[in-house]
Amino acid sequence: MSVRRKKIWITRAQPGADATAERVRGLGHEAWVTPLLEVHDLEDVAIDLAGVAALAFTSANGVRAFAARSGDRTRKVFTVGGATAQAARQAGFPSVLSSDGDVEALAQGIAARRGELKGAVLHAGAAELAGDLVGALTARGVEARRLILYETRPIAIPETQLAALLRADVVLLHSPRGAQALAKALRGHPAPAMRALGLSKEVLKPLARTRLAAKAAPAYPLEAALLQLIDKDG
Repeated sequence: MSVRRKKIWITRAQPGADATAERVRGLGHEAWVTPLLEVHDLEDVAIDLAGVAALAFTSANGVRAFAARSGDRTRKVFTVGGATAQAARQAGFPSVLSSDGDVEALAQGIAARRGELKGAVLHAGAAELAGDLVGALTARGVEARRLILYETRPIAIPETQLAALLRADVVLLHSPRGAQALAKALRGHPAPAMRALGLSKEVLKPLARTRLAAKAAPAYPLEAALLQLIDKDG
């Protein structure tokens, strides 16, 4: 049985949006890349690695932002998700351990190796986080602290462009902040025929009161699992 070619709106920030689009096209669908967010690196951020035994990244953007500011590649790296792990290896980190799942799964994986850590875990990433990794690690007896390197900001989409985008069959959402931006855009422009697929149930929460054809999230917050949902409606 052939799969109907669908129009998929990809809302995540670049450069991740292009990577997602390539995967969507590989599934035989049409990818519409129009991010609702853009990444802004923060200026004058001091990176202090004194007492840091390992780095933790929960996004490829976190890896990119850290690698652009620091040449240190000696620390062990913990990541969540294959894409983030790949970004860390490409950035030159030789020791990368990845956990599938969410922040809690990452915290559990790090805590299981606490005996190897002679210092703190530094979580480098965005100002807005989908989960509290430092809190989860602290609760497990692992010393941890945050380093904020960038923030995501909403992008205003022109009315005519938005009207065209709302003809998509599916909109993909990778973060609660992206879902917030979508909810705001849909307040005056309903899209009752469009399905929203989020990386997790947490991601979809800002759309709780937004009328859409359907809202769904995979059992595990992995992009491969998210993309599998595209054809679940047959």
